[in-house]
Amino acid sequence: MSPTPLAPATGRSSDEGSPAGTGGSLWSGLRPLVLRLHFYAGVLVAPFLLVAAVTGLLYAGSLQAEKIVYRHELSVPAGDRELPISQQVAAARKAHPEGEISAVRPSPEDGATTRVLLSGVKGVDPDHTLAVFVDPYTGEVRGALEQYGSTGALPLRTWIDELHRDLHLGEVGRLYSELAASWLWLITLGGVLLWLGHRRGRRTLRSVARPDRTATGRRRTMSLHGAVGLWAALGLLFLSATGLTWSTYAGANITDLRAALGQTTPAVSATVGAGGEHAGHHMGSGSMPGMDMGGTEGGARHSADVGLDAVLKAARAEGLDNPVEIVPPAEPGSGYVVSQIQRSWPEKQDSVAIDPATGEVTDVQRFADYPVLAKLSRWGIDLHTGVLFGPVNQIALAALALGLILLIVWGYRMWWQRGRASAFGRPVPPGAWRRVPPYALVPLAATVAVAGYYLPLLGIPLAAFLVLDPLLARLPAVSRRVSGRR
Repeated sequence: MSPTPLAPATGRSSDEGSPAGTGGSLWSGLRPLVLRLHFYAGVLVAPFLLVAAVTGLLYAGSLQAEKIVYRHELSVPAGDRELPISQQVAAARKAHPEGEISAVRPSPEDGATTRVLLSGVKGVDPDHTLAVFVDPYTGEVRGALEQYGSTGALPLRTWIDELHRDLHLGEVGRLYSELAASWLWLITLGGVLLWLGHRRGRRTLRSVARPDRTATGRRRTMSLHGAVGLWAALGLLFLSATGLTWSTYAGANITDLRAALGQTTPAVSATVGAGGEHAGHHMGSGSMPGMDMGGTEGGARHSADVGLDAVLKAARAEGLDNPVEIVPPAEPGSGYVVSQIQRSWPEKQDSVAIDPATGEVTDVQRFADYPVLAKLSRWGIDLHTGVLFGPVNQIALAALALGLILLIVWGYRMWWQRGRASAFGRPVPPGAWRRVPPYALVPLAATVAVAGYYLPLLGIPLAAFLVLDPLLARLPAVSRRVSGRR
C-alpha cells in the first residue's frame, strides 16, 4: 500500500491507534517509525510499483492474447493420425535449414502444432530461439516465430514480459523491478499495521475490512486505501516474494541460500557411456550442429542413433505424457533429455535421459522427489506468471494489479489532500527508538539487518532513511538557534 496520510505538526494523526493484540507501549514506540517509513516508501517507491502494476496487468492478459494473435501458427484442424516426429522435424528443417536444433516440442494435444526450436539463427536474439510450427498431421510448416523462455513465450508476450521485467533496458532496467519488489512487502505490512491500528475499535472482521461509507474527503480516501490494501495484502506479499526470485542481487542471494540448504532444483544427468566428464548437463541447453534427430546421418552425430521416434517412445514408457520437450545430446558422451513442460495444475515436470545409441533410459528425475523449496519455487513462479491455474490465475493477477494501481492513486490523492503546508509531514521525533521495548527492538533490528543484507535495494535506502530522517527533526531547532544569534 502506498502513502498513508500524516498528521500536521501538532496533534494526533488520523490513523492513531494500536492493532489488536499489540500492547499500547509497543505500538506507541513503533508507530511513528512505521508511519513515517510507510509514507516515505509510498511516495518514493510508488512510481516503480505503478509501472510494475500496469505492465503486470498487461502481462496477465497476454497469455490469452497470444493464442488469438498467433492462432494460425498454434492451431490446425485435428486429423486422424499424426506423422512420426522425425518426419515433422525433417519438414521444419527443409523450410528452415539455418541454425541448430536445440529442442522439439511435439504437439501437446489434438489440433495443436509441433514446435521445432532452432538456436544460433541469424537475426534472432541469442537468448531466444526460432520456433518453427509444423502441422503434425500433414507436415505443413505453418510459420516461424521467435520464442523465449521455458513457457514458450512468443513475440507479443515476450515484449510485454521484458517491459514488466526491465523496461527493455536490460540489466540496468532490472533494478527498477527489484527495487519495487524489495519494498512492496514492507510497504504492505506497514500499511496493514497502520490500518488495523486505525480500526482497532471495530469488533468484526467485516467492519475492519470494508471502507467507511460515511467518511468524506481525505478520510474517505484513506478508508478506501486501507480497506482495499487489507484485502490485497496477501497477494501483494506473494508478488513481492516471488518477484525477488528473478531479481539481480536479491535473486542471487536467494539462489545461494537455497544451495546452502540443499534445496536447489535438481536436473537429470544426461551423461551416458564414456562421457563422464560431462555430468550435470542441464535440460534445454543442448544442441547438435547438423542434426536432424530422425535417425539418419548428421553433421556431428553419434555413430549410432536410435532416432527421435524411439527416444519419444522410451520417454512415454517412463510415464512422460504430453506436453514434453526433447533436447538433443549436447556433445559426444551425453544423451537425449526428455522433459515434461506442463506448468498448469497439476504440474508435470518429470524428466529422463536416454542413451542415443541404445534408446535406453539412463536417468530419471521425478517432480515428486524435488526438495520442498524447489517445489514451492516452481509453484510460486508459475502462479506469479499466471499459468498455474490458467484463466482463473490470470483474472486474479489482473484484479491484484488493478488493486495495486488504485492503492497508489489513492495514496497520492491523500498526499495531495493534505495540502502544501504539511506535504512531507513531520520527521520521526528524536529518541523514538528508545520508546520501543528492548524485547521488540532487538529482534526488529536483527530482522532489518538480515533483510537489508539479502535485499540490498531495500537495505541501502532503509539505512539512509533511518539515518537522515531523525536529522530532519533537528533542523527546526538548529534554524531557530542560528536565527537567534543573528
